[in-house]
Amino acid sequence: MAVVSLAATRFTKTALAARKERAEAVAKWAFFGMAVAMIIPLVAIIAYLLYRAAPSLSLEFLVEMPRRGMREGGIWPAFIGTLYLVVISLAVSAPIGVLAAIYLNEYARDTWFNRLINLAVINLAGVPSIVHALFGLGAFVYAAKFGYSIVAASLTLAIMTLPVIIASTREALASVPMAFREACWNVGATRWQTIKAVVLPNSISGILTGVILQVSRAAGETAPIMFTGAVFFKAIQPGTVFPYRLQDQCMALSMHLYTVSTQIPNVKESIPYATAIVLLGTVLLVNVSAIGLRVWLRNRKRW
Repeated sequence: MAVVSLAATRFTKTALAARKERAEAVAKWAFFGMAVAMIIPLVAIIAYLLYRAAPSLSLEFLVEMPRRGMREGGIWPAFIGTLYLVVISLAVSAPIGVLAAIYLNEYARDTWFNRLINLAVINLAGVPSIVHALFGLGAFVYAAKFGYSIVAASLTLAIMTLPVIIASTREALASVPMAFREACWNVGATRWQTIKAVVLPNSISGILTGVILQVSRAAGETAPIMFTGAVFFKAIQPGTVFPYRLQDQCMALSMHLYTVSTQIPNVKESIPYATAIVLLGTVLLVNVSAIGLRVWLRNRKRW
């Protein structure tokens, strides 16, 4: 009986352990409350937009041309123009950003010049979009003589998203353990063979996530494209998938939303909200696709 009593006493919860459990429970529910506090405003905003946009949301709204001075009709030219701008800007910025990050993380030595480059990349990521817009106006519209065009607007968006792509790619590359590289070098592999066969396959999910998540910024910016290639209105054939040339100006969802909300009187009340839902839905769809692809790639990792 004495042995049983001693064992029971030994495993009895002490006052210190009880206090720690209570503190852990408080911290857990506090963090849960913070997470809920972040989600509730997003859900409320989307619900409010859907409620106000419901009278105009339909397939016809997406594929039709605006009518009556954009007071009625659809948003097809703006939707296609946004896809043009996002796809071309990412086609330019993604390869350059990934290759620059590979050089900075895998090849560059720790010198004052490379530290200066890293500092410039970090600072460039915080430059306001209106500054990028003025740079694009001077560099691409006037100096490069692209004029007001899809090319000039896309290159401006590419310059704007490039620093974040470089930073996210460097973080993904740095997450691959150095032991992987050393193992390859020890069996005679070159630095590039190590990067191509080991580093990139094991960091591709992080790289891809960083690249695709820039879609939300590129699709939602107004100032850079307003200064360089977006136009108030441009007529195209309804449902045409490739209505623009690279030298043309184009409509875009972000600028169209600004225009119908502030510049055009007597617009049907639900149209700006429906435009916002299409823009938000496009971004969310791309982000969800990126998350799904990231999960699939992470499940295929070798470590």
